[in-house]
Amino acid sequence: MTMAALALVTDEPLDVTPLEEFVQDAGATAVVTLSTLVREELDYEGHPEAQRILEECCLSVSRELGARGAAAQRTGVLPVGALSLVVTASAPDRADAFAACSRLAGMIELTVPIWTRQRIDEVASL
Repeated sequence: MTMAALALVTDEPLDVTPLEEFVQDAGATAVVTLSTLVREELDYEGHPEAQRILEECCLSVSRELGARGAAAQRTGVLPVGALSLVVTASAPDRADAFAACSRLAGMIELTVPIWTRQRIDEVASL
């Protein structure tokens, strides 16, 4: 399996398909994808280095677990139901693909500098 990674931080809506296509490999028999949905309207802001760090996470998981990884994080004001994060990984067997996807999602949460702010458009007076 070729070690490769795809990482994207964007203010555009996320599309799972190109990420899943990227991780597909002749040596892979499983692709696992995690899509994180927005529960309440939030404003996502990324550090200028967020995409580089996201790519490092993907490459790290690829090296550690022998999987192909890809991730995309959306920034800006996101409505309820929008995809905020997509993480996908492929591996020679499904247990490894699940492990790689889980490891990558956890690493992203801990290391990629993306912050969320709750939007308060109306404040109720007491």
